[in-house]
Amino acid sequence: MGPRIRVLVHAANRQRALTRLRNLGLRAVYLRGNAEPPTPDEITAVLHHPDGLVWRAAPDDDTESWHPIRALLRSTLRSPAAPA
Repeated sequence: MGPRIRVLVHAANRQRALTRLRNLGLRAVYLRGNAEPPTPDEITAVLHHPDGLVWRAAPDDDTESWHPIRALLRSTLRSPAAPA
């Protein structure tokens, strides 16, 4: 299993949230739903971001700031392919 990240998506429901992520190319996404409801800090972060999509690498670390989804996609595209 790869590293875990927490992604917040501003969407009307779970299906639209998943569709938004898949449209960005994140095909192997597993939605955990609201197993861990968003904190007020997280709600503020996603609502005030223009794209409505933010993430952070340390889900349990409240000191790490939220990043725009474009930063995650850039790092994924730049990382070298794993050897076969």
